[in-house]
Amino acid sequence: MATLPLQDEFNVYESAAARFEAAARKLGLEEGLYRFLKYPAKEITVYIPVMLDSGHLEVFIGYRVHHSIVRGPGKGGIRFAPNVTLDEVRALASWMTWKCAVANIPFGGAKGGVICDPTKLSRGELERITRRYTAELIEWFGPERDVPAPDLGTNEQTMAWIMDTYSMHVRHTTTAVVTGKPIDLGGSQGRQEATGRGVMISCDRALARFRMQRLSTRVIIQGFGNVGSMAAKLLHHAGYKIVGVADIHGALYNENGFDVPELIDWVYGQHKVLSEFPAGGAKMTANEILFQPAEIVIPAAVENQITSENAHRLQTRILCEGANGPCTAMADEIVDRKGIFVIPDILANAGGVTVSYFEWVQDRQGFFWSEKEVNERLKDVIEHSFEEVVRYSETHGVNNRVAAYMLAIDRVAFALKERGIYA
Repeated sequence: MATLPLQDEFNVYESAAARFEAAARKLGLEEGLYRFLKYPAKEITVYIPVMLDSGHLEVFIGYRVHHSIVRGPGKGGIRFAPNVTLDEVRALASWMTWKCAVANIPFGGAKGGVICDPTKLSRGELERITRRYTAELIEWFGPERDVPAPDLGTNEQTMAWIMDTYSMHVRHTTTAVVTGKPIDLGGSQGRQEATGRGVMISCDRALARFRMQRLSTRVIIQGFGNVGSMAAKLLHHAGYKIVGVADIHGALYNENGFDVPELIDWVYGQHKVLSEFPAGGAKMTANEILFQPAEIVIPAAVENQITSENAHRLQTRILCEGANGPCTAMADEIVDRKGIFVIPDILANAGGVTVSYFEWVQDRQGFFWSEKEVNERLKDVIEHSFEEVVRYSETHGVNNRVAAYMLAIDRVAFALKERGIYA
């Protein structure tokens, strides 16, 4: 698919741009709309002075990028990590635009980040970074403007601090300014499991398409954070055989499958290293696990795991992208040639933003749904989106990734043409 030359295969913004261009060409998108949708609408850099516990004043750099607000408020997470870059945030913001459009929910795309290492900061230091970051961006945040959510290095507590800081500035409690909050502060039932559940629903639809059975389907999951562990838990409960697991420290492969509840208790209950799990199998690196034999491989860790150098080693029928950008654009053609059925990230991991949308709706109406209602509505959205992408793929003779981008770009471009350009 992505035959466009990239200066840097591992630059996620270049990968995102290459995929956008390939889909835009297939759509025959007119030049003006192409330019409008390719570039972010707004990029904000803030410098965050924070007094550390040691008494030392440190200045952290933060970003917020609005890629598009054509279909609704900006929506996207905030990540705290030492390797955050503006290019990464740009790419993630654009992916949020397309992800929301694929799921057909009324949000645009945004993303944020702060360059810091949360593992080396105290709770008080993290709170001060979060509150000052929020204060610097107060005029851009809001239920009708930009609605952040948790991401790498942030969690529901971070969202509670953002919600409180915003509420103090506007002088009234505004729960809908963020999603991924604690339940008691307006969070939604089912939010924690949402991305993993969306992955499972996508896998179910792929199995139905190929007339495969859960019990005879081996699954490898790279990443054991919220997305990976929840996907593992739900897939295991549904009858899939989880034969490979990995986290940042290493991986295990066991042809007989893992007892996932025991594994989750080992990692999260006992706080022990995944690769030391006593009922484990063959040890290997977190990247190596992706290339072991299984019917489904789920990269649910970080970007750029499958590249032009290793994509030929994949031994799977279905690649379900739980993470954002786990395949580089230069790997796409290789994966395609191997006949692997790809469930692209902007579809596979859309469960999180879908339930974030549900949370925003519940906050705004002041009426909350049961977990059963949330899960049923999520299932409807993901299944419908899956079928639309596959139909687009068949109609236009393209792979699923190009189809997902085409569907998303078409929806955003249509909304833009209907609105017109304000001048």
